[in-house]
Formats: sequence, structure tokens, C-alpha cells
Amino acid sequence: MSQHSISEINSLARDEFGCVIGPVFEHSPWIADETWARRPFASVEKLHAQLCKTVEVAGQEKQLALIRAHPDLVGKLALAGRLTKESTGEQASAGLNQLSPDETALFQEQNDAYKNKFNFPFVICARLNKTEAILAGFERRLKNSREQELKTALEEIFKIAELRLRDLITN
Repeated sequence: MSQHSISEINSLARDEFGCVIGPVFEHSPWIADETWARRPFASVEKLHAQLCKTVEVAGQEKQLALIRAHPDLVGKLALAGRLTKESTGEQASAGLNQLSPDETALFQEQNDAYKNKFNFPFVICARLNKTEAILAGFERRLKNSREQELKTALEEIFKIAELRLRDLITN
């Protein structure tokens, strides 16, 4: 993955901006597309803030679509090797690619319990957590209301996006 300066990002045409910045949010290029017109961005932090603002004002339907675009942790796509390269690396950084069969089954149980309760996948910034912390997150967050989880999932997505942006853009 090549890195770009913020000035290079600011100079990109809308479609190029979408190609570079779009993957920052899992399978949701609309966020980059809707944020492009607010260029120039003074810094990575300002770009991140504007991308997050696009999500915050998008309405619950689009926010749910964004959350649902995220794969289950140690889910069918991960086990089949069909995640985006970003998600593959993030799950591996948390050690989720080295689980025992029992741990894999536990993750799938927790994913199912979470999805049954909230009707969207459990999202956590895997790069900032390890296996034990993620399992504890399931336990803790399964007690939340749907509104709390919508907010928490978006906060985690914003953390994921920030780390992905920092991978793409040099300061």
C-alpha cells in the first residue's frame, strides 16, 4: 500500500479520492464520495473528522449499512480467506488468525448471540485489542441497549478508519 501526503490527497479527482480513501470504511465508498467536496483537508486528523461527520449526519439507515458492511470476527469470510486485505491484517494483529477450534467456536457463538440481539455484527477495532479483550468486549457489550451499541459500533468504526487513514497518509 503506497502512502500519500495530505496535499496529494487534496489534489485527487473525486473518483481517485474514492479509490484511495474509500477502503478506509469497510465496503462503504459513499463516505469518501460525500466527503470529497469538503477539500482541502489541513491534516489527516481534519480529513478523519470530516469523514466521521459524513457518517454522523448520514442517518441511521446508512449508519446501519456501514456497520453491517463489517465482517464477523473469525466469521465465515475470515475462515474462507475472503476478507478485505485491511480486515485480514487487522484480525491477524489481534491474534484472531491463530485461534484453537474451541476459541473459534466461542467467537462464532458470541457473533451469533450479538447479531441475534442487535441485528448487526459486533464491531471492535481489532488492532487496538487482543483476543481476550475482544471476548470480554462481547460479554460487556451484549448487556447494552441497541442504541448504546449503535453508538459504540460507530465509535469503533471511527477508530478503525483513523488507523487505516494513518496507514495511507504521511504527515
